[in-house]
Amino acid sequence: MTATAAHAERYIAAWNQTDPAARRRAVAEVFSPDARYTDPLVDAEGRAAIEATIAAVQQQFPGFVFRLAGPADAHHDQLRFTWHLGPEGDEPPITGFDVAVVDADGRIRTVLGFLDRVPTS
Repeated sequence: MTATAAHAERYIAAWNQTDPAARRRAVAEVFSPDARYTDPLVDAEGRAAIEATIAAVQQQFPGFVFRLAGPADAHHDQLRFTWHLGPEGDEPPITGFDVAVVDADGRIRTVLGFLDRVPTS
């Protein structure tokens, strides 16, 4: 499966889904059953763990939204993109960079996340 910018858009949409049932459906559509998400703060394996990670981030940063910080770059089965997390319409205090790998079914199976800018306090 060739990765596309649409994979990054669906991924960001899943991270922004606040309704638990809708978030569960979004995670099932975006991630493979054995997906793994790893960043400096968490290593989540499987859809349930990824969904719990998304819920925890939303609880830690209520009212914040993820948005792409430019176009996604994709080739073969991998893509990379930069994202912002912050209040809608305001300067985002958090910026990160993710690399994702897509499986043969078009779902994300691996995400390697990096935090480029985080608040110090």
